[in-house]
Amino acid sequence: MRDYDGAVKIRIGHLSTFYHTALLLMGRNDLVSQVGAEIEWTLLGTGPAIMQAFGADELDLAYIGLPPAIIGIEKGIDVVCIAGGHMEGTVMAGKAKWKDLDECRDIVTVMRQFSGRQIGVPGNGSIHDVILKDCIERHAPGLGITVRNYPWADLVTEAVVTDEVAAAFGTPALGIAIKRFANGRILVPPRALWPNNPSYGIVVRRRFLLEHRNLVKRLLIAHEAAEELLRGDPFRAAQDIARQVGVVDESFVRETLQVSPKYCAALTPDYIASTMEFMKALLQMGYIRKEVSEKDIFDRTLIDEVHPTPDHY
Repeated sequence: MRDYDGAVKIRIGHLSTFYHTALLLMGRNDLVSQVGAEIEWTLLGTGPAIMQAFGADELDLAYIGLPPAIIGIEKGIDVVCIAGGHMEGTVMAGKAKWKDLDECRDIVTVMRQFSGRQIGVPGNGSIHDVILKDCIERHAPGLGITVRNYPWADLVTEAVVTDEVAAAFGTPALGIAIKRFANGRILVPPRALWPNNPSYGIVVRRRFLLEHRNLVKRLLIAHEAAEELLRGDPFRAAQDIARQVGVVDESFVRETLQVSPKYCAALTPDYIASTMEFMKALLQMGYIRKEVSEKDIFDRTLIDEVHPTPDHY
């Protein structure tokens, strides 16, 4: 879209997730100064909420887990994923009284502890929600475990603190928050839940990409520069993110960044293959009515120009 004075403005939706480069770009003008556009940032609670905003024509581009993006694409929202960002960004966490994967040796035994109990997770159709439901279906069928969805991740942490739910699925930040505020711990790490899962990617409205391709490319250059900061100088990145967020300290952010340090903008074969497995899971669970093709989900042309070297996942 164009604002009143003719300068290009890009409306970007983002989540509060610390390792999304949005927070670094918002706080570091040196990273975005070459984009050449006014950026209007909008914070939303979940991936499904971001897709609703796309549907209402309120966004041009967004940071989002791929499952809600696939659901939106299948429903006719004309967006496409043009870059990666992070892989393996879902953990299972709970209070210290529960045994973790190391103690239980397998996820089946971990899940048996929660027979007849509720597990909290962000919004229905979020990547964490899909991984939780897949985990119940594969490892805990018939145990009476129920899923409780929340519109904001902070509410999931609070639900664990107050024992409204017995455990939670969510981002590494949720796991660290439960560790700090509920005397808890990560029960199942990201690598064990769904290998190579597309924690988040960059999606853009196809019309905007067509009209402002060079602008979007410059934004991806800034995105990968921020990814390099996460990889190469996590201490500095944690300082910048904590300053931008304002409600957490640097050590909290640094601990979060270390849980699953797979930061890269590339769209790799593993990233894409895992996304297509999510598509099949969404179809099986009834979130979508028909298969969505790889070409309908991904456009690699820009990121392959921006990131032609081997990936960093």
